[in-house]
Amino acid sequence: MLRFLLPHTPARKALLALLAILLPLSATAAEPGSLTVQARPVEDLKAVFATVESVRETLARTRIGGTVADLTVTEGDTVTVGQVIATVHDPKLPLQRAALDARIQALTAQQHQAELELDRARQLRGTGTGTQQRLDDAQAALDVARARIAAMAAERSVVAQQAREGEVLAPAAGRILQVEVIDGAVVMPGEPVASIATDTYILRLRLPERHARFLKEGDPVLVGQRGLAPVTVADPGVTALARGAVRQVYPEMAGGQMVADATVDGLGDFFVGERVRVYVATGSRNAVVIPPDWLLRRFGTDFVRLADGTEVPVQAGGEIPSIDSKAGDRPGGLEILSGLKPGDVIVRPAGS
Repeated sequence: MLRFLLPHTPARKALLALLAILLPLSATAAEPGSLTVQARPVEDLKAVFATVESVRETLARTRIGGTVADLTVTEGDTVTVGQVIATVHDPKLPLQRAALDARIQALTAQQHQAELELDRARQLRGTGTGTQQRLDDAQAALDVARARIAAMAAERSVVAQQAREGEVLAPAAGRILQVEVIDGAVVMPGEPVASIATDTYILRLRLPERHARFLKEGDPVLVGQRGLAPVTVADPGVTALARGAVRQVYPEMAGGQMVADATVDGLGDFFVGERVRVYVATGSRNAVVIPPDWLLRRFGTDFVRLADGTEVPVQAGGEIPSIDSKAGDRPGGLEILSGLKPGDVIVRPAGS
């Protein structure tokens, strides 16, 4: 190894500097079980709070006025498109329908009478004892009776349609966020009965203005677990961090904060408005990163074993998670703040 062959001389330093230029900016394998340490770019992750929100929220409204009956949903229920969630009963509609049925029966009797009169007028006209005027009057009376029946039937259809519109239908599939009425409540046409969050959920991020230039559509994000307990990327559960991507960055700032939306799988079980921790990249820097299991810890101090067998103390920082970037999927590792420099060759500790 170079550390063993060359003493601490200017020639050794020059050779190490040359190797640092020739080697790629990453921790590369010098031989099986060893790594040549090099700095590589890592993202500066900032933890921010994001709220779970529905892409769209819609209202299920009444179409007629009346009294609410048969309210079948409550907050948190899942509904489908066209599902009946309540019924509005207007007691005047059955009365109007009964009145129209009676008028249709009366007009039907008049139509029957007009048909009989028309038959008599035709017979008399055929024998020469009746006039043409009487025949025309009978035909006109029959036409009027038929038209009145058609008009009453159309009015009855309108009343029947109003009765069917008493059913309050879900305009979209999703979850009930809030029910605005109770059974027995009197409502007017167009009054909301329930608010529905559609099945598509996003994370609404709000970042300080100084980070606005770093966030763009398509950038990756890491999402912590549910709950507001502190979660850091150095936790053993870092692998449980969900990955998502920024879907939209809004061009307007509010209160010195930029607003962006991110899509993440598995948000359907979250509460709408629930806050979660999200890690976003706010720039990059060069850092020395090694696999966490290559670090030795003795007497409260961290050590790294070099290729020549010596162990050097190092100051370890936080764990760098793997995150998708434009340069590809960079593997995670443990950042070394001091104790190692580019060009050092380290080996994996025995038994790790």
